[in-house]
Amino acid sequence: MTPAELSATVLAAIRSTADAGELALPADVLASLEVTVERPKNRDHGDYATNVALQLAKRAGRPPREVAELLAPRLAEVAGIKSAEVAGPGFINVTLDAAVQGELARTIVTAGDSYGRTGTFAGQKINLEFISANPTGPIHIGGVRWAAVGDSLARILRAGGAEVVSEYYINDAGTQIDKFAASLHAAAHGRPVPEDGYVGEYILDIAAEIVAANPGVKELPEQEQLRVFREEGLRLMTAQIQKSTEDFGTHFDVWFSEKSLHDSGAVEKALDRLREQGHVFDKDGAVWLRTTDFGDDRDRVLVRSNGEKTYFASDAAYFLNKRDRGFSPAIYLLGADHHGYVGRLKAVVACAGADPEKDLEVLIGQFVKMLKDGEEVRMSKRAGNIITIDDVVEWIGVDAARYALVRQSTNSNITLDIDLLTRQSTDNPVYYIQYAHARMCSLKRNAAEMGIDKGAAADFDPALLTHEKENDLLGTLGEFPRVVAEAGQFREANRVAMYLEKLAGVYHRFYEECRILPKGDLELPVELTRARLWLAEATQTVMANGLGLLGVSAPERM
Repeated sequence: MTPAELSATVLAAIRSTADAGELALPADVLASLEVTVERPKNRDHGDYATNVALQLAKRAGRPPREVAELLAPRLAEVAGIKSAEVAGPGFINVTLDAAVQGELARTIVTAGDSYGRTGTFAGQKINLEFISANPTGPIHIGGVRWAAVGDSLARILRAGGAEVVSEYYINDAGTQIDKFAASLHAAAHGRPVPEDGYVGEYILDIAAEIVAANPGVKELPEQEQLRVFREEGLRLMTAQIQKSTEDFGTHFDVWFSEKSLHDSGAVEKALDRLREQGHVFDKDGAVWLRTTDFGDDRDRVLVRSNGEKTYFASDAAYFLNKRDRGFSPAIYLLGADHHGYVGRLKAVVACAGADPEKDLEVLIGQFVKMLKDGEEVRMSKRAGNIITIDDVVEWIGVDAARYALVRQSTNSNITLDIDLLTRQSTDNPVYYIQYAHARMCSLKRNAAEMGIDKGAAADFDPALLTHEKENDLLGTLGEFPRVVAEAGQFREANRVAMYLEKLAGVYHRFYEECRILPKGDLELPVELTRARLWLAEATQTVMANGLGLLGVSAPERM
């Protein structure tokens, strides 16, 4: 019996008690009630515990313990439940029959890579935008964090049944693109880049590539040269960013051009829509959005007095575009220096007639730094004064980088220790997880060499899994779907990483105390060996599924 099945069983007991007239509960409470069951810290309190009686007491007009005492006998009568006991102010502690608890191993192995998937977010159409760095240079270390977290969140939300479109907003319009073109132009002519331009070897490389592909470009009129360097530079830089993200295991469904909003007239149409809704006004020759009506600290300029549209105008048009494509919510993953942007974005959403609390979510990621030999690494040979995604991959590899960047909350700063993350020891968190998976694969190979396999599903006897460490492992495996659902609900991919570390520890303790394969003179009953092989394969399945949600490989050998 999985935790989800036990939750459904408790809910059925509540409804049965209400139908019998023993518990007075409004129909709306019964219709919306969600029952949570958890593994108690003290195993003397059973396999699972629920506080549902405390939740219902006020609506039922009875003390929590009385509610629990009505429910517990009904639960105890359910096949597969060994006992249901009331504890404390109204908790219900449930102990399962060993066979029912052990059955989870067969369920997981049979489900394979679908175990952990739920319908929690079914029907939701989510736009998940992340990184969205200017295409004027390689992705820097802050963007690398979002490459790992954003892609993992997309996988987790899809596992919950949501339709997710992962999107990269290419900021290919505006003054920074002009500076980029001027930097390439200067580099091609062997001149220093402008004072506010872009530096680094990549500028020299791209300029040289443009000249090689357009031999006569340097003889063109200067404005024509700048046009070529702008267009070709953007194309090459964007292609480079796309390759870097794909090499990092991060896939984007949509690469959305800011310039396309201007070229298609979408920005003008967005401003007209906002004006029709009464939120746009003219002042001092400029066009403004009255964002103070929605909690922003000041109104924002959409079109400057010289006729130039602001980035904010593009951002407003971009949200309306997402809205028109049917997304709710639109999730933005922004860097630590974008805190001030949240209020104005919410104001745009409200001005557009949408609900900022429902249709928009903004996640802010904190800073990342890297250490080598105990010293902070600040520079990249290729990009000058930033560390790039390619640097991170070269130094510690895709798996180590993705896992290390995901395993901590985005609300906290991260320090990546290159020496630690390249070390093959259990101090290295990604190694610790991957080693556990490889150990399970090794177990299966060793069993095959001994002529032992787990047998068919019909040969599996779950009632044999009675050891305390087997029970602990089964309980932890049962938590996986809930962890995945909550990681999606709270937009916290690190919950999956923390779960995997817990699972690895529980498995290692099980492996140490529960002999799986015969060794020397130690003979084990064939049935017990098979049962434990089923349990080990179930653990391997969950470990691989969890690593897959984080975009980290599950190696069979290490």
